[in-house]
Amino acid sequence: MKIAVLHAYPPEPDGLSIQGYLLYKGLLEIGVDVMPCHYRPSFQKQWILSAYKPDVAIGIGCWTYAPDIIFSPKNAGIVPVPWFVANGWVANYHRELSALPLAFTTSQWVKDTYARDGVDVKNYRVLPIGFDPAEIKPIPQSDSKIIRLREMLGIQPNEKMILTIGGDVTSKGAQEMLRALAEIDKDFPQWKYVCKVSENESAEIHGREEEALIKKLGLDPGKIVYLSGMFSHDFMSYLLSACDIYAAPSRLEGFGMIQMEAEACGKPVISINVGGPADTIVHGQTGFLAGVGETVELTEEWAYESMGFDANHKIKFDPPKVLAYRASIPDLVNYTKQLLTDDQLRAQMGKNAYEHALANFQYQDVARKALKMIEEQLDLK
Repeated sequence: MKIAVLHAYPPEPDGLSIQGYLLYKGLLEIGVDVMPCHYRPSFQKQWILSAYKPDVAIGIGCWTYAPDIIFSPKNAGIVPVPWFVANGWVANYHRELSALPLAFTTSQWVKDTYARDGVDVKNYRVLPIGFDPAEIKPIPQSDSKIIRLREMLGIQPNEKMILTIGGDVTSKGAQEMLRALAEIDKDFPQWKYVCKVSENESAEIHGREEEALIKKLGLDPGKIVYLSGMFSHDFMSYLLSACDIYAAPSRLEGFGMIQMEAEACGKPVISINVGGPADTIVHGQTGFLAGVGETVELTEEWAYESMGFDANHKIKFDPPKVLAYRASIPDLVNYTKQLLTDDQLRAQMGKNAYEHALANFQYQDVARKALKMIEEQLDLK
């Protein structure tokens, strides 16, 4: 059997590209005849589909990528097997998505979302994202490079570092964390909150909201440290190992790749008990899952030409759809305070998190799971 993996290739330091590259790498290392290719139309993609002639094309993306990761290989006589990530709601292509002989989703929640929105998911299987333990691994805080990194971030020896990483950090629950930290600060002020964002419009817009919230809450702005820009993926082990707690009670999370990587670096994770984190974090063992404090429900939403429609228009929801979540602030206060004040608990959860990641998310194991499901579901060898 020959497999093409369609993703942002050559590898880029973003989640979808890394997700696809590690699947390709894992399949290659376990002996599969496999080739990587960018999912977008190109001369190289046309050549791979027509000359290499894979039996299966695994495409990484959400349902809006259907023209590139489903229709394109299907038109070339190749079986498409999309590996779907979250996108809030499914607006189009329901018939085509329902007819797939096999599709992967990054979590049970993603699969449930497709079912909620009218897709027949009988051939959908959950496949988690993997990590490379040779790259993403714990680094002791006694390491000189970690010491220097904490110094550069302004972390004092008596302070605990909380870290959130995202394209923007509000979508990862930073505003809920700020509200929790305002309460925690009254009893435990020895902390700093590091927020790593990308340089994009969303980060700028939410950054202004975060700045206003910090002022409203009366927090010392010097205790919230922002990093921006694109870092190489091999730097992530250093940044994650520099923190004491990784926090991402995300408002919408189909898997939580960095949360899983934080576990792989031996860090306890604070997240939310909905979406992908419910699959990757073991509450009370590898971290804490805050309850849902509130939901954001919409009765209508815009559908655009880029989603495969002839014209932009609004689609009404009956019943309303939940398109975002907010973590319980009291839960975040409770769980964060426990981890800030109990060194033994923090160390034990970090150890548990590392072992959990090794046992469940190594990239070669993910590749083996994918191959097994393809062989069984599609009757290919």
